[in-house]
Amino acid sequence: MKYLLDVNALLALAFQGHEFHGQVLTWVDALTAKRRHELLFCAIAEMGFVRILPQLRGHDLTVADGRDLLTALKARLRLPFSFLPDDHGADRLPDWVKTPRQTTDGHLAELAAAHGAALATLDEGIPGAFLIPHLPAAPVAG
Repeated sequence: MKYLLDVNALLALAFQGHEFHGQVLTWVDALTAKRRHELLFCAIAEMGFVRILPQLRGHDLTVADGRDLLTALKARLRLPFSFLPDDHGADRLPDWVKTPRQTTDGHLAELAAAHGAALATLDEGIPGAFLIPHLPAAPVAG
């Protein structure tokens, strides 16, 4: 299965200070163990990441920090990943997009579907998306 991470899931995976970092990391680790999955990245999600990361309260982060954090994440992933080209315009937004806050989610959901993937998210309000589950953390070897 292929999963396109939405902006918040990407933030949670890459940024240890995110409240859902452990949940998303545990899910990705479970995917890695199964060896049949792939993560997908795209320009919209990455640009959202570098736009939002510096706005997080209590952290002194820059756009350059966001870019570096994404590069480091990709370097340490043990799961195959690809970067999706994006040729979808606003005419491809699904009918359920009714508010400005839904536009990115709708765009990412359509982009994922066009590439045979699921949009992986922490947001229960995205129709047809894969909700990243709460999995028990793997025991620490010691």
